[in-house]
Amino acid sequence: MRWFRPLFVLILTSAAWSADETLATTMARMDSVAAGFKGLRADVRQLSHTAVINEDAVDTGTIAVRRAGPKDLRILVDFKDPNAKMVSMIGNKALIYYPKRGEAEEYEVGKAATFKDQIMMLAFGSNSKDLMNAYSIKLGGAETVAGQNTTRIELTPKNKELLAHFPKIELWISNQTGITVQQKLHQKGGDYFMATYTNPQLVSLSDADVKLDMPKGVRIVKPQGR
Repeated sequence: MRWFRPLFVLILTSAAWSADETLATTMARMDSVAAGFKGLRADVRQLSHTAVINEDAVDTGTIAVRRAGPKDLRILVDFKDPNAKMVSMIGNKALIYYPKRGEAEEYEVGKAATFKDQIMMLAFGSNSKDLMNAYSIKLGGAETVAGQNTTRIELTPKNKELLAHFPKIELWISNQTGITVQQKLHQKGGDYFMATYTNPQLVSLSDADVKLDMPKGVRIVKPQGR
């Protein structure tokens, strides 16, 4: 699924590891954010690396996230460059709208090809219990990402099917805000997806803020084998 090529050129600078920056400290920060998380806006940069040809594909745009309930996360991503497309994720459905083609693709979240959609959702308002239920977690280290001091954690999926697609997932958590500022999804063979979120604003959004509005007459297709 080429549309979700996690958004980012990695900007990492090694930093001295602080003794008090433990995994428990990082999890506590995430829990603090999760307790009051209602929504978020941010700029997003998504990068997909293809190892065999050593090529990167980058998309940039904005993201809006709304938590409508404990298990109800709604996301709208508006990619502007280089190829315009809008991505909506609500419930178990993902819809990708291509304005230039006048076409939208619909996917069922939960199938192998859309595991990365679920992983993206985990970055917003997830608590330590959610993560520990789904992943084995290891402390990475202290790194600077997009000008922010962060703690990197490494996740190994407990689900065998997800593990087969993404043997390692990394999250960079802001030491100041507790918000995930970067994700990296490793695939076998050296390919990876990465996404970086900048200028985040924790806000309360309405359904209208995360609704994908498409012109009448847009053809909706359900790609096979995705």
